[in-house]
Amino acid sequence: MAYILGIDTGGTFTDGVLLDFEEKVVLAKAKAFTTPQDLTIGIKECIENLGELETEKVRMVCLSTTLATNSIVEGRGGKVGLILIGKRQPIGDLPAHKIALVSGGHNLYGVPFSELDTQELTRVIAQMKGEVDTLAISGNLSIRNPAHEQQAKDIIRRQWDVPIVCAHELSSKLGYYARTVTACLNARLLPIIRDLLGAVKSVLIEKAILAPVMVVKGDGSLISEQTAFEKPIETILSGPAASVVGATFLTGIETVLTLDMGGTTSDIGIVKNKRWRMNEQGAMVGGWRTHINTAEISTFGIGGDSSIRVDAGTYVRGVNQGKLKIGPTRVWPLSVASERYPNLVEELRSIEGKRAVYQGQAVDCWMILKHPQSLESLRLDERAIIEALRDGAHNILTLEKRLGGSHSPLALKSLEQAQMIGRISFTPTDVLHCLGLLRKWNVSAALEGSRILAIEYGCSAEKFANYCLEQITKSLTLSVLQSLASKQGHTFTIDNDQNFNFLDEPIFKQTKEDLDFSLKIGLNYPIVAIGAPVESYLPTVGELLNTQVIIPEHSEVANAVGAAVGKVSERVTAIIKPGYKVHAPWGCEGYMMIEDARNSILTKGKERAIENARQAGVNNPEITVNHDVSSCETDYGKVFLSEAIEIIASGYP
Repeated sequence: MAYILGIDTGGTFTDGVLLDFEEKVVLAKAKAFTTPQDLTIGIKECIENLGELETEKVRMVCLSTTLATNSIVEGRGGKVGLILIGKRQPIGDLPAHKIALVSGGHNLYGVPFSELDTQELTRVIAQMKGEVDTLAISGNLSIRNPAHEQQAKDIIRRQWDVPIVCAHELSSKLGYYARTVTACLNARLLPIIRDLLGAVKSVLIEKAILAPVMVVKGDGSLISEQTAFEKPIETILSGPAASVVGATFLTGIETVLTLDMGGTTSDIGIVKNKRWRMNEQGAMVGGWRTHINTAEISTFGIGGDSSIRVDAGTYVRGVNQGKLKIGPTRVWPLSVASERYPNLVEELRSIEGKRAVYQGQAVDCWMILKHPQSLESLRLDERAIIEALRDGAHNILTLEKRLGGSHSPLALKSLEQAQMIGRISFTPTDVLHCLGLLRKWNVSAALEGSRILAIEYGCSAEKFANYCLEQITKSLTLSVLQSLASKQGHTFTIDNDQNFNFLDEPIFKQTKEDLDFSLKIGLNYPIVAIGAPVESYLPTVGELLNTQVIIPEHSEVANAVGAAVGKVSERVTAIIKPGYKVHAPWGCEGYMMIEDARNSILTKGKERAIENARQAGVNNPEITVNHDVSSCETDYGKVFLSEAIEIIASGYP
């Protein structure tokens, strides 16, 4: 019997499953809080929560992680030196520490503009030594002919022991700027993924788990540990992709809309006939457009840990005219944090009436996530906050008293951004505790949070909690509709579109007798809902959209299941241009006949795809070949423009 250990590190929880490889049955599952300051802590705790493991039967460990995505968003990673080859620098900002331009590059037909300026390259290498951690090389139209990128890489390797990334190794698409950004981000992530996988391996060795590690890509397929070391950019958005794989595996349904409600976000994907839509434009992460193909998943900033805030607003005849705001900021739920810091209940209970708090709410509390290595590195106001929280978490008003009657909002913000302190506040998780729909953590803290915000909103605590539940359900329903609008190419945002207000009450108002008309929506997909809190929200969403909602067994760990059941899928793409010139990852070649060009691509492409799949652990990969021929009609007949050939080698490791 062979087992697979699936691990998913989400924004709030790290999930783990032990899967029987042959029967594809979940044998054990566990959750632990994700520890962003050191992911290995949460991973280790998650594995321990699985119970006693027959470690010799664990044949593979599959990991999906938010680390690459979060690192790009937060601007973390190694210092990148970028060497551009060509006549010009691509227009736009580039995520690199040092940038240099060297003469060379190719035109659209793979013909060199000039020879690579090796003397200038040698000078650039000398200037960058000691200044950067990694190098990215991007040549003009290197996808048509990678010779100069390959030559530059060979020269650098002889002079400098430094990690090197070539743009043509990551993308076969046109687009100099996005291809260069992709290479830079990949280079930036190299030290981060190295540290993560090294730490994960150390945890596995400590647990006597000696199985190979696979990592989930953004398209839901698996790559080997070595490939992840070399191409960490491939792992962006792997968590949402794993959720789609897990949802379809747990239900067996071939056409479905998947909704994964986590702690930070809700991710929505659409699967038709076991195939999910791909984002052909390339993933957008942290404001950077990349050339990385990912599953087309819509992400919305509402989850179990989304902050719930009451806009101050104004009162008209005693009625609050402000707005309830849910998300997208993630905080620690009051009910969860108070399990560890029970003093928060009394501090919240002491708050009476409306209390003004600059850049926050009276319900907010703060705790230390990680202690600074040295207080000397902090400003005086930051040090004071750390000292005031050293004995545990405290409400913001208690913190103000400890700081002498005031606090520095800028210091709180800077410490929060550095992940030294964390904000605790009222969330959807607390709403469920208030209404008796969840009793896992501290109910008293949740009730006090609802009471405080209800005073601000101008209603009873019970009414406020029910209103929050209605608004969360409404937000999830609108998220489904927004994902369908985006699928159809619409760019409007339903939440911000004033025209949609006309349909708001006919769809969502429970009592419709006083309306001029009512509206029923019929969603043509069943919804597979996964994530710990979906049982409380999604049945109502299904009623509003008149569709079936399926919450499968093990839905709370579906992402980890998706990681465990993923397949390896290695792709090689080449293109034939007029004159039967082949542009491929292995170089630029010319042929007299198109049949010879095709046969060359099929022979070399299959060899490369099969070898890559075997290196990832697939002994007998299944081969799929896709052809896409472009031509146009003229007065003289059909004219050949190009032919793209994609070779895919796939299978289970």
